[in-house]
Amino acid sequence: MKMWKTGLLLLLVMMIGALVYGIRVIRRGFSTREAPSALETYVARTIRDLSIPRDAKQEENPWIGSATPAVMADARAHWADHCATCHANDGSGNTEMGDGLYPKPPDMRLPATQNLTDGELYYIIRNGVRLTGMPAWGDPHLDQDDESWQLVLFIRHLPKMTAEEAKEMEKLNPKSQMDDLEIETSGEIKSTGQKPENHQHQ
Repeated sequence: MKMWKTGLLLLLVMMIGALVYGIRVIRRGFSTREAPSALETYVARTIRDLSIPRDAKQEENPWIGSATPAVMADARAHWADHCATCHANDGSGNTEMGDGLYPKPPDMRLPATQNLTDGELYYIIRNGVRLTGMPAWGDPHLDQDDESWQLVLFIRHLPKMTAEEAKEMEKLNPKSQMDDLEIETSGEIKSTGQKPENHQHQ
């Protein structure tokens, strides 16, 4: 079979597959409550990986040798105040906000995130990911965003996070007016960084 015929046949098969998938999605609806299919996840990750420039992937974290306890405490506080609403204090993504997104935030302690380069993580924080809930953070006019690089250090630390660190972060999570009222009346601090079992970066 000639090459052009093979190409045409492959294109036809892809178009039919896309049509069938599209009909299935329309029938199923566009709810954010469902998990993306394996195919959708694969395509989305592939497109994300291809969209990160090679130079950005190879960037090295300038803070890698400066991960002092004070720097890590700043990064932890920044994460608790800006990132935990969607990603949770422990990076699991198990939050009310995270569960309502499509796709849901990844568990950042797992290899799918931890195997990314520091440059890739930095690029994603700085530029966001289209068609997801991940926005672009930081000042785009700055050549170097130290806070984002420090967050990369913290993301690397997530698989080793201690229960004490997670508990400390609860005090730093953003509070709603309802949370403030609860604190005033009961003296307890309600965390927004983790979804109960039963029921933003400048």
